[in-house]
Amino acid sequence: MAERAQYEELIRQFSAFGAVKRELGRILPHDCPSGSAAVLTLLGRHGDMRMSKLAELLSVDMSVTSRHAAHLADRGWIDRSPDPSDKRSRILHLTAAGRAQLEALSERTAELLADRLSDWSDDEVAQLTRLMARLRSSFDDCRTAAPRHAPPALAPTTRTPAST
Repeated sequence: MAERAQYEELIRQFSAFGAVKRELGRILPHDCPSGSAAVLTLLGRHGDMRMSKLAELLSVDMSVTSRHAAHLADRGWIDRSPDPSDKRSRILHLTAAGRAQLEALSERTAELLADRLSDWSDDEVAQLTRLMARLRSSFDDCRTAAPRHAPPALAPTTRTPAST
């Protein structure tokens, strides 16, 4: 297991990673903020889905998901159609314009990463990708799963009748 100092440095690196996310956000078109880009990406990766599934994948409230969907539908990038199995629900799917927008976003992002990581070897990029995927999988379903181990500072204390 890593030493506490290594975890503290990792925390500092996570905080500093905000600069990377901000720069990635700056290359987005003005009419496609990061939330909209995330919705397009998920629909491109997973295909048509209900709003509730999209909200789950985004880890956001249905009202936030609904605003993102309305923004994308207003631009013609997605269609919202009634779910045949539940008329109260909507199925979201990419339009041809949405696929074109997603492709443009992907191209912009790949160009930025290629530029910023031009001095990295292919092996280093592959290693970073593997490690980020592994880190993400360590946190999968963290919204619903109980923590595996409580941090020492947060571990619950139990009092016995003699200690009270």
